[in-house]
Amino acid sequence: MSTIVFGFDDSMAAAGRLGALLKLTAFQVETRRFPDRECLVRMPAPARTAIFYRSLNDPDGKIVELLLAASAARDQGAERVVLIAPYLAYMRQDRAFHPGEAVSQRVIGRLIADHFDALLTVDPHLHRIANLSEAVPGIPAISLSAAPLLASLIDRSGHPVIIGPDGESRQWTQSIAAPLGLDMLVASKERSGDRYVSLSLPEADRVRGRQVILVDDMISSGRTLIEAARLLRAAGALSVEAMVTHCLATAADLALMRAEGIERISSTDSVNGPTSTACLAPLLSQALQEHVLI
Repeated sequence: MSTIVFGFDDSMAAAGRLGALLKLTAFQVETRRFPDRECLVRMPAPARTAIFYRSLNDPDGKIVELLLAASAARDQGAERVVLIAPYLAYMRQDRAFHPGEAVSQRVIGRLIADHFDALLTVDPHLHRIANLSEAVPGIPAISLSAAPLLASLIDRSGHPVIIGPDGESRQWTQSIAAPLGLDMLVASKERSGDRYVSLSLPEADRVRGRQVILVDDMISSGRTLIEAARLLRAAGALSVEAMVTHCLATAADLALMRAEGIERISSTDSVNGPTSTACLAPLLSQALQEHVLI
């Protein structure tokens, strides 16, 4: 037995790219659903170190399949089981904001720590904790930044302004703007629901007649970016683009964003889709080797 990369039906292409860089075989985990929607998981080969590759968008069914696959790998003799989840779900709820709410970050983080020997992810949606290991305790939990990769996609010749749509986006905005020597602004956001937000942008007049690029860790519904685009257009921006690590938006969401004046949307391939222009495999491969996870 040796080290093998395992993907699923939704992640096999990305798992194959990572395996090729690492010079490792990549296999697809077999899954199917019974009529009552329970899942059956079958490992295609034994491995001494099993590396599972799967982003956790639409997470509920995927998490169950991953837990079953990790158990099956150990039953086949795996000594180490590693999870690569480029997009890591359930990280935003890090406390109970109202009585009776579950703290999903703590629940899912501990679940991962109980079943895997290491975790590798990219730009997790953390708010009030400084280190991923606080959410996923007891194992190496490594958080990578896609900012340098996204920055490499930007054409500096037009001196675009890098815009953060809210305070939480400041870290990504700075990580992209500073190395490129570009101007940046960060908006303030007030949320009145999952799909209803209002924004304000001090010094908005600085975008007049200039190209702007909205930067954030993720697009969910896209409503925040839409409000930002409206604000920037009203302030005289010449063009508006968006660049994020994770794009979870539906086709309808993407169409609405473009209709509202966001001319181009770019993301990594953490979630496969029409915006995926930046490949994470080199970043993940380097991290796996540097941190001796394989």
